[in-house]
Amino acid sequence: MERTNVRNRLIPSLRLAAAITITAGLVGCAAPGGSAPGEHAPPVPEAYQGWFGGVIDADISGRDWDVINYSKRLIEEERYDEALKHLDALMARNIMPAFYEAGKLYERGIGVEPDPARAARLYGQALDLQSSIHGQASLHLGRLYQEGRGVEQNDVLAYHLLWQAMEEGVEQDAESRLAEMLAEGTENIEADPDTAKRLLERAAARGDAKALETLAEAHSPGGWLKEDPALAMDYAQRFAETLESKASQGDTGAMLQLASMYSADGMLGDQPEQRIRWMRQAAEAGDVDALARTGRELIDAGDHARGIELLAEAAGDGQVDAMTYYGEALLEGTAGQPQPVQAERWLREAIEAGSVDAQVILGRALVNGQGGLNDLPRGMNLLEQAAEQDHALALAQLGALYLDDERVAGQPYIAVEYLERGHELGHPWATQQLGEAYLKGRGVPQDPARGEELLLQAAEHGQSGAMRLLGEAYLDEENPNFQPSRGEELLLQAAQAGDTTAMTLLGEGYLEGPLREDPTQGIQLLTQAAQQGDAYAMVVLGRAYRNGDGVERDLSEANRWLTRAQEAGHESADEALTYLQRDLGAQGNMEALVAAAEDGHPGAMADLGRAFLRGEGVQQDQGRAEYWLGQAHQAGHAGAAASLGRMYLDRGATERGIEYLEAAVSRGHAGARADLGEAYLTGDGVERNVERGMELLTAAAEAGNAQAAFHLGEAYQNGDGVEPDAEQAERWYRQASDAGAIHARVGLGLALLRGEGAIDQDVEQGHDLLLEAAEQGHPGAQASLGREYLRGEIVERDPERGADYLYQAASQGHRSARLALAEAYLSARGLEQANQQQALLWLDEVFESEGQMAIETLRQLLTDEAAIAAAASGGEGD
Repeated sequence: MERTNVRNRLIPSLRLAAAITITAGLVGCAAPGGSAPGEHAPPVPEAYQGWFGGVIDADISGRDWDVINYSKRLIEEERYDEALKHLDALMARNIMPAFYEAGKLYERGIGVEPDPARAARLYGQALDLQSSIHGQASLHLGRLYQEGRGVEQNDVLAYHLLWQAMEEGVEQDAESRLAEMLAEGTENIEADPDTAKRLLERAAARGDAKALETLAEAHSPGGWLKEDPALAMDYAQRFAETLESKASQGDTGAMLQLASMYSADGMLGDQPEQRIRWMRQAAEAGDVDALARTGRELIDAGDHARGIELLAEAAGDGQVDAMTYYGEALLEGTAGQPQPVQAERWLREAIEAGSVDAQVILGRALVNGQGGLNDLPRGMNLLEQAAEQDHALALAQLGALYLDDERVAGQPYIAVEYLERGHELGHPWATQQLGEAYLKGRGVPQDPARGEELLLQAAEHGQSGAMRLLGEAYLDEENPNFQPSRGEELLLQAAQAGDTTAMTLLGEGYLEGPLREDPTQGIQLLTQAAQQGDAYAMVVLGRAYRNGDGVERDLSEANRWLTRAQEAGHESADEALTYLQRDLGAQGNMEALVAAAEDGHPGAMADLGRAFLRGEGVQQDQGRAEYWLGQAHQAGHAGAAASLGRMYLDRGATERGIEYLEAAVSRGHAGARADLGEAYLTGDGVERNVERGMELLTAAAEAGNAQAAFHLGEAYQNGDGVEPDAEQAERWYRQASDAGAIHARVGLGLALLRGEGAIDQDVEQGHDLLLEAAEQGHPGAQASLGREYLRGEIVERDPERGADYLYQAASQGHRSARLALAEAYLSARGLEQANQQQALLWLDEVFESEGQMAIETLRQLLTDEAAIAAAASGGEGD
């Protein structure tokens, strides 16, 4: 409480005179009538000129001052009624300091109900005549006009009153408040940053806390003065010293201010230990709110035990926020296992004490099954109550429930109403959901532009889900607003914010989507998301390792990630694992193949059936082969039906084989078309139908089946059921050959070499094709070339070379080559009518000898002309 002991003051004090001199040095000469110097503001309105006078009025007696000082002592003793009685008596006699002292009581609510409007009237009356409290009354009234408390806000009056207080030497916050107005200007006050700076520096020089704080902020990034980190830190530290001085005297407000200075965005930087230290001091000084805040700070800093202890203490003292925070901490199991019963108890106490936040925390826990609580109707009722009080999170949560929760009957229109309200209240999650609703047309007409606008707003407020949704939309190639680079940017932001779904989407985009240029980055993002527990990332990563997309193919690594995804319960993991097991089976892991088949994978069942059919990796078993191929066929596998068809044709069960081939053809199997087409063309096991056969073979060949193309080439070359056609024959031979069918190259080579069918003879080209096939080890080409070299009719005769090619073909088991050599052996001995079987046994003995010896034996044999003739003609047509 300021105390005035002045009795009679006839002239301005030396201090006041000095203040006026200093002010003139700041902004120029004082204007007439005591108004503020300079041109920052319009003149004082005429109605208020009386507040701005000249010399101090001396018409206050010593007895009047004694009564004023006595009233102050009564106020200090909390004897407010007596004090007001004395002040009322003085005011009745128009004693100015009495108006000022009474104004302070009504402004601060000391002994009376706070009444800033009455305080403003009293301060104004204190300014009607000059007295020693003129500057103090100007300061108090200037504050009220600046803040709009009790009076209509008026920056012009505030400016003149504050300047008058400063001129009269009031060393409080007049300079800081004036500087605040001049720093950036107001509606009626012209900005003057230089003057604002000088005013603040003057106030700071005498240790004014407000000035030090303002200068620290002004020199910080984004401040209104030149950025100067060193100077900003200096002012901040000096400001902290003033607060520490107040804190040492038990000022809890100063302690809390100090704590905020050490926060993440505080002037002195993020220093959790210092922040908690000052909050604890405030709590120990009796500030229950500080106790609760300290508890939360300790929990956020990782000191859960001490934080819970402080929250429990504050909650026990009846602090509503503490009850709320304590209940939330118990619900989340911050200090161990969740304690839902205790949590609900404290949250209910907070709700009864009026905490809407507690309603929302408990309501969300009940609808989400958090901490073991699970009561959807009760939770929604609590959220509805909070929504009635415009709690933004409650509105956002209700919107989510009515929009997407399967437990609640979908009511998208109601959901959108909640979300609109939550958005208007500024909740970014509500804005995000509303944007998604407009983007997809849920509860509102589809409006991608509006959806994008809302999602951008949510993203700007750090809502990673909005960034993800918008990024995903921009990556959609069917979106008219397809912007892959923008989508990548937003998904990266969401990923950096820890959104694992965004990591997965972006990783998938790098591997399989429109951002394929960077598969390595895709693998890194997917691995990061998978390691953080994103099950779909595990699936995508498993597929990548299975297929070798962006990473070296590794089926064991694929198996590891897909198994983890399956354990995490992702719905697509089972199917992906089955496909992987089939791949493992193809690499010889029969256990994996059996597992895939038993899981019902049609391809795996077909593979397993073929494995049993051929005895590959398992013991050959016709019964089990037929079983698994049948299972695959029943599941609609075209290849299984084709395999069954060929199997039954080979057994002579042609009717059943044709049925299976027909089924495979109906499912689009090109190989079955080729087999069935050949059967109809030749009438093998089925009534001959050349038209149907050619139709099937053509369809299969056009689908890329080399065997079908070969059969077509043969048909057109030989006129088998169709008119011979050299162009068509060569076309299909070449297509089959280009597709890797060496026997088609041999067929074309023979056709060109001999010129016996539709294709005209071209010895050189035919010879080259047969040589190429023979060098690739084709026994038919080797046998044909061998005979041609022995005959010497089409190509130049070369018995040695002929013997070599016949030997190579025969050594591979080529039947006609073996028979040709056997007949040559018999002819060389004049035993053409002898037992051919014995000749073949002789041939086996030759092959069992060393290779070079065998060649020499055959060459010697083929020096006999009769043997050469027999070998050249032997085995033809086989």
